[in-house]
Amino acid sequence: MPDISLTIVVVLCLASLAAGWIDAVVGGGGLLLLPAMLLGLPGGTPAAYALGTNKAVAIVGTTGAAVTYARKAPVDVRLAVRIGLAALAGSTAGAFVAAGMSTDVLKPVVMVVLLGVGTFVMLRPAFGTAPSTEPVSARRVLAAIGLAGLGIGFYDGLIGPGTGTFLVLALTALLHFDLVTASATAKIVNCCTNAGALATFAWKGTVYWQLAALMAVFNLVGGTVGAHTALKKGSGFVRVVLLTVVFALVANLAYQQWIA
Repeated sequence: MPDISLTIVVVLCLASLAAGWIDAVVGGGGLLLLPAMLLGLPGGTPAAYALGTNKAVAIVGTTGAAVTYARKAPVDVRLAVRIGLAALAGSTAGAFVAAGMSTDVLKPVVMVVLLGVGTFVMLRPAFGTAPSTEPVSARRVLAAIGLAGLGIGFYDGLIGPGTGTFLVLALTALLHFDLVTASATAKIVNCCTNAGALATFAWKGTVYWQLAALMAVFNLVGGTVGAHTALKKGSGFVRVVLLTVVFALVANLAYQQWIA
């Protein structure tokens, strides 16, 4: 357990609660939790400890949300696991590439893509509000495994922020899911990628397990409540949260690129 004040611990736990809720509804909880970790840990703490502890916290909330969704939403668990295994491979490759290049050059590209996605969702009110009645073709399943699995998994290892949001958007567009089903599927995929990342950080010894265990309780509550909220409120509510997170992500990347 790092030497931090009780006030900081409380703030981190509250941030973990809110991040769990956001992540369960539409992804993007890391936008809140990781910066809180980086600011809350003592000065001079290597960033790897913030990243490792963040993954140890996030996997608990993500798993809680995934279980809640799987019980009450029409989720194809086998398909989600197939995409998740591809994402695990992609994130591993992305992490290796990230070690040898600067990701700053990619951030403006990601911002443009997100702005385009946000505009598309705003101009298409029906996007993700109801599932398609047509069966999903094998070609679309392969595209989802390639893009949502390998592609977004690679992005997760390379840069990271907004991975869950990208997954929701890709699954909705490729497999014609409604936003609630896409969020449910994305949580299972996230469990796979988080498990791989956590294993790496644990192997390197860069996880504050005591702090992570405490924060994980709050993240689990937030994730479970967030999943129940999404299931109760429906796709229209998820759409509003999705747009909010997309533009918050753009603002966060812009700040990192040109101000911080």
